Amino acid sequence: MSNTHTANAAGIRTSESFYLKEEHHPANGTMLGFWLYLMSDCLLFAMLFAAYGVLGRNYAAGPSGADLFDLKLVAINTAFLLLSSITYGFAMLAMYKKQLGKTLFWLGITGIFGLAFLALEIYEFYHLIHEGAGPQRSAFLTSFFALVGTHGLHVSFGIIWLVTLMFQLKKHGLTYENKRRVNCLSLFWHFLDVVWIGVFTFVYLMGTLV
Repeated sequence: MSNTHTANAAGIRTSESFYLKEEHHPANGTMLGFWLYLMSDCLLFAMLFAAYGVLGRNYAAGPSGADLFDLKLVAINTAFLLLSSITYGFAMLAMYKKQLGKTLFWLGITGIFGLAFLALEIYEFYHLIHEGAGPQRSAFLTSFFALVGTHGLHVSFGIIWLVTLMFQLKKHGLTYENKRRVNCLSLFWHFLDVVWIGVFTFVYLMGTLV
């Protein structure tokens, strides 16, 4: 009886010592997971670019990119997004210098540029649909709205993430966790800039010149 009790007690001690008192989080696990997410997003946009490459000349006797695209408007929109990348870089520099106020300021400017980009993109979509060039008009327009619209949704999610992060920074300051979140959002935001450069070149410039 006593031997059984001793064995049970030893088993309990062994099982108790198996569990960690603190949460186990591998070093750089979050960044690794976020890089994997970005790779999956790369695949998504690669498929959308491929679809546009196949369908981008199927106008169904409708308007082409040369008939629809306003390059001046798109150039302004591109400038907004590229400027937002620069201001995010300033926010990163301020964060590394542990300047919370400047970090929040530059993140706010980044958000304003992002909203300006979205506003012009929504205006462009509204104008195209009003002119009868909606996504159902031709395969070209279907692939165009799918590609540009998906990028716009990503920018929208990025702005929501940015605002949420600013509230976290204001409440908790430049903690290790918040710095990691700022870094993750930086990767996401610059990734969207790179994708947009591809959209601007492959969709708008080439579509206008053809």
